[in-house]
Amino acid sequence: MANDDRTTIISRRTPESAAMSANVKRAMAITADLNRLTFNDADEVRALFSDLIGKKVDDSFVLIPPFYTTGGVDIRVGRNVFVNQNCTFYDLGGLDIADDVMIGPNVNIITSSHPVEPSQRRNGVIAKPIVIERNVWIAAGATIIGGVTIGENSVVAAGSVVTRDVPPNTLVGGNPARVIRSIAD
Repeated sequence: MANDDRTTIISRRTPESAAMSANVKRAMAITADLNRLTFNDADEVRALFSDLIGKKVDDSFVLIPPFYTTGGVDIRVGRNVFVNQNCTFYDLGGLDIADDVMIGPNVNIITSSHPVEPSQRRNGVIAKPIVIERNVWIAAGATIIGGVTIGENSVVAAGSVVTRDVPPNTLVGGNPARVIRSIAD
């Protein structure tokens, strides 16, 4: 597979693969502690999430456990971000979440995958970044696939699977997600 500047390829049995595995183990330990908390433990959730991503999150950040991730260190979140319960962020390719983003329950944000070819499928991991711009709402049960940008002020409808960039100020829905209409105030 071609490796463009937005794609990370990690082959099995390499130092990069070992580092990725160690980071997954680290994330599993932190998320196990985080997932013992409740909505009322907001300060502790923020502290553990900050530890998970390696940088302090803003006091306006809200996450309702449970939450799952494969790493954490490649997640960046802005101010006033809300993450509802039971979300999964596979962040190996990099995940940027801007200010004022709302993420509904059961949302999957997946930056990594495997080669499609059967003979290559177990040879490693392919990861591409996801960018979620300011004031986006990702509704319940949506899945965002690596390599896409969700444009400012956009809405991803419940249950949608986003495989391509979403223009700013747009409502998308379906599988694969398609533009439904423009959004204006």
